[in-house]
This record gives sequence, structure tokens and C-alpha cells, in this order.
Amino acid sequence: MIAIKKIVDAALPIATTGAAPAYWAEARKHLMKKDRVMKRLIPQLGEGALESRGDAFTTLARSIIGQQISVKAAQTVWDRFAALPTVMAPAQVLGLKMEDMRAAGLSARKADYLLDLARHFDAGQLHIDDWQGMDDEAIITELIAIRGVGRWTAEMFLIFHLLRPNVLPLDDVGLINGISHNYFSGDPVSRSEAREVGEAWKPWCSVATWYIWRSLTPLPVAY
Repeated sequence: MIAIKKIVDAALPIATTGAAPAYWAEARKHLMKKDRVMKRLIPQLGEGALESRGDAFTTLARSIIGQQISVKAAQTVWDRFAALPTVMAPAQVLGLKMEDMRAAGLSARKADYLLDLARHFDAGQLHIDDWQGMDDEAIITELIAIRGVGRWTAEMFLIFHLLRPNVLPLDDVGLINGISHNYFSGDPVSRSEAREVGEAWKPWCSVATWYIWRSLTPLPVAY
């Protein structure tokens, strides 16, 4: 397991085209009522919403590949890696050769992380069918048992795959930078100050975080 800190633009940006989560309109209304910055940002940033890719394995694999590298590099490596298996599935990934994964641009460490991820899925070590009924912290605890998955990656999974509405990823540098820019005139912000800002966002911290990210870059991010 590793501790992961990343800027938001290490995510892979795509335009959201699917339906917004059922809670999105309610969350927007609440945030605009309770928070002066959200009252300005949400109308300014227009339409768009969180969108799940619908595949847990792909979401986690993309997030591992995107750790600590730029958007462009992450997309290039993902495209090369995704072309290796016939289908992006755990069993297919376990059958890949290490040299082919390295040739796709993966470091030896990230290749090992992806193989460990595939083993967990293939062996049924994850309670995938139970996730919808599990609370956020229980899911995080399960996911960080996978090599290469730290709390940040697990929180991105909660936000982008399970569409959990109230995740505040304080290890995300993009969130901290966005709070600094929008709430503190660019002055440095501590985790405790960011957490205090997030108190006004509850129970819709994921939604507010998404708008903070968008205030830094116009393209919605997704995993």
C-alpha cells in the first residue's frame, strides 16, 4: 500500500454525457444556498455532472495508471495498456506478459499494482456485490488492502464509480488548491481549514469538490 497525493489534473478528463446522479439537482440547490462560493461557481460552470463508467475494475486500473503523472501521459499509457488484453477484465490482465506491460509505458511498480488489483478481483476477494450497502469507510478499508491503492484512490473510486455524494478527499492537492483559490485569495490552506470549508458542503461534499475541480479546469474529470 502506498500513500498517494495527486493533483486533480492527473485524472483522465472526458466530457460527461450520461444522466446526472439522482441527487444532483438537490445538491446544487443546497450548496448554492449554504455557500457563497458555490452560489457563484455552480451557475458560472453550467451543466455537467458526475458520471460513472460502470466498471469497477477499469475505474481502479485507470486511477492506478494515472498516479503522479500528467493527464497527457496518463492517457497515452492507458491507451497502450488497454490495447494489450482482448477485453479489459481481471483474468485477461493476469494473462499479460510483464515485458508487454512495461513496453506500454508502465513502471514495474505500477505493473505489479495492476496485477495485484486483477488478482483481488479474479479471486473474489472484494465484496463487489455488497458495496452499495456498505458505508464509505468500510469500502475504503477493503480497497486499501490492494497494493497501490491508498486512501486518495479509494476516495476517487467512491466519487467516480459509486457516485457517493459526501466524500471530501483532503489528500487531493487539486481540492486544496481550489479551496485556496476560491476561498482564501490564493493563500496556503491547511487540511483543517479545508475541512472547515467542507463543513458547509455536507451532505454533498463530492458535488462541491467536483465544482472546485472544475473551477481550475473546465473539463469534468472522470475515472
